[in-house]
Amino acid sequence: MKSFAIVQNTLSVIVMILFGVLFGLAIMPSYFLFLEIGEITNGEGEFVEAAGFCISLGLGYILWGVVLLLVCGTMGGIFRIRKEEGRYPLRSFITIQWAFSLVSHRVAQMFLGLVIPSFLATMYYRMMGAKIGSGVQLNSVRINDASMITIGDGVVVGGDATINGHLVESGEIVLAPVRIGEGALIGGGSIVQPGCKIGKGSVVATRAVLPKWTEVPDGEVWGGIPARFIKKVGE
Repeated sequence: MKSFAIVQNTLSVIVMILFGVLFGLAIMPSYFLFLEIGEITNGEGEFVEAAGFCISLGLGYILWGVVLLLVCGTMGGIFRIRKEEGRYPLRSFITIQWAFSLVSHRVAQMFLGLVIPSFLATMYYRMMGAKIGSGVQLNSVRINDASMITIGDGVVVGGDATINGHLVESGEIVLAPVRIGEGALIGGGSIVQPGCKIGKGSVVATRAVLPKWTEVPDGEVWGGIPARFIKKVGE
């Protein structure tokens, strides 16, 4: 136990340094853009120089954010969980691997909220390992454990909805995939826990909480805490 704690603490320091470096690398394109616009507007008058400075800051910020998503998506994809559904000791290298991926997502959230829903957000989650169909709208930065999430065609995930592929209980990390069928709607502020299966065309109501391993049949509306069947879609 003590030796694992030493390893865990050492890797925690390493990952902070690593992402500090990656954060800096994401700034580099913006830095060169800033220099380039500065060269163009230099000597063109105070107003033009001020405008160039402001434009370079704005464009630089957007460029930084896009590069940050690419960097974090790549790192998260490298460290994504590749284990089968099951329970694993909390003090294990599986937890460390999961933590690396989680840190990648936490760093990406610094910009991700500005590009949801968009192709950039969908691209990022796919890089992290999520299986996402066509015509999907992802309005949340809280789709965690992306490599354990499958989202069918035409799904809409509402704002601030949380989807987890893991939980921690009794000294273990529990991994279980979440599958969302075609055309389903995950309401804003709802929580979907590990192992849930949401059928085609189903609706998880706003702020509903689906406990772990809940199965929502096709075409049903579920809501409440914990979520329960309310009615058939269209009734």
